[in-house]
Amino acid sequence: MKKTLALAILSSTALVSAALAADTSKVFFLLPNTTTIRFESRDAPFFVEAMKERAPDATVTVQNAQGDPQQQQRQIEDAIAQGADLILLTSADANLVAGGLAAAEADGIPVILYDHDAIGGKAEAHVVFDSLSVGQAQGRRAAELIEAMDKSPVKVARVKGNQGEYGTGQYEKGQDEFLMPLVDAGKVEIVCDQYTRNWDPTLAQAFAEDCLTRNGGDVDLFLGMNDGTTGGSVAALISQGYAPGDKIVTGGQDATVEALRYIAQGWQDNSVLKDLRLEATAAADVAASILGGKGVPSELVNGSVNNEYMDVPAVFLPVGNITRDSLGDVVSAGIWTWDEICQGAEETEVCTQNR
Repeated sequence: MKKTLALAILSSTALVSAALAADTSKVFFLLPNTTTIRFESRDAPFFVEAMKERAPDATVTVQNAQGDPQQQQRQIEDAIAQGADLILLTSADANLVAGGLAAAEADGIPVILYDHDAIGGKAEAHVVFDSLSVGQAQGRRAAELIEAMDKSPVKVARVKGNQGEYGTGQYEKGQDEFLMPLVDAGKVEIVCDQYTRNWDPTLAQAFAEDCLTRNGGDVDLFLGMNDGTTGGSVAALISQGYAPGDKIVTGGQDATVEALRYIAQGWQDNSVLKDLRLEATAAADVAASILGGKGVPSELVNGSVNNEYMDVPAVFLPVGNITRDSLGDVVSAGIWTWDEICQGAEETEVCTQNR
């Protein structure tokens, strides 16, 4: 069932000139799936909120492809048919969206890529957290944990993201900067290694369970690429009767509330914090500027992403790493409250000290 949320954005005095130019503009925010829960629960509401200030007379329609690239293609075509003035796109599959980009270009509709890349078509900009920095933060943390282990080699399972995506490639490259020297030195043995189609946590769980079974449980550390893949590893450990701390799970990203609860409980070691409000606000800045006839703000562009069609101007955003010792940074940033993080984890040490 297609999930559609249409929101009429009303009343604000900020950026009036852009708002007047964007009067009655139609903006479509197309989400990729519901398995990565941040997009519906955080990104979309934050974007809608930011657009209230930047283009208050625009109409924002949020749609979710439910993990189906063909459905997303139909949603792009439907947005075009409805007279879209701009599409903010988080691809359901970066490798299968070129047709939608071509359709938008043919009708002169600007597309902004949000978080996920989209291969093989025109886009005005790509708003994304610096993916290489994310991978480096994950790899650096994994290396710290491995170096602290009193054994050699450390048996590592890599639970990667969706194959072929720019982000996945950059996360892998960043992780490898820290992991491969340990492999070459004989400190690490990669015992399992697999990409996760569409970032599906259930597939990540199935892979982790199979890895544990094939290796007779001799896996010391699971290295993921987002909170969905690390969550899959945690679910595999729970299903096979392990306790928190028996195996290390690291390499999270997005700081979802579920992942933060796992961190509080000791199931998961870390998550790379990406301030989703910052990302959504940057996307709204770019969208309002384009709708106002000013193009992509040059002061926001600090790089590019090659999507095999063009070098897409990129708005790269900063990241930081969250562990149990720094959970309070998420609260200080206003992303989650202690009550939200500690739901179901009330008896953990970090929660009893902070709630």
